[in-house]
Amino acid sequence: IVVSYEPIDYPKAMGPDLLLAMNQTSCDSYFSDLKPYGLLVVDSTLVRQIPTSRAVAIPFTDIAREKIGKELVANMVALGAVVRLSQVVAPTVAEEIIAQKVPKPFVEMNLEAFKAGLEAASQVDVDALPANAFGSEDDEL
Repeated sequence: IVVSYEPIDYPKAMGPDLLLAMNQTSCDSYFSDLKPYGLLVVDSTLVRQIPTSRAVAIPFTDIAREKIGKELVANMVALGAVVRLSQVVAPTVAEEIIAQKVPKPFVEMNLEAFKAGLEAASQVDVDALPANAFGSEDDEL
């Protein structure tokens, strides 16, 4: 997902502030695109080698399986976590959009998964992470 306060004229994220990697291949392929002070968020169920200490590792797939009963909604668990961590959109707004866009028979399951992601990310203190994803952990913003 590309989110910007400016018009988006190219759909590929260039130097994202936050990168969500749901698997090891995505993490390995796109981590180098992340801004130096960007945040890497990974599904720790599937990503075992995390290339930076400026990362948040949450087991999205495990949470989806254990709390919802379906791994298929791991993406919604991740969305909840990203909404909480980034604060780009209010959780209530995201919930409204999910309710509008997801087919009716699956709305409740997806909202439950989204809320599980919000809860999982609420345990994370992003300010306690190193400032720079690539350089010295002593680097200041």
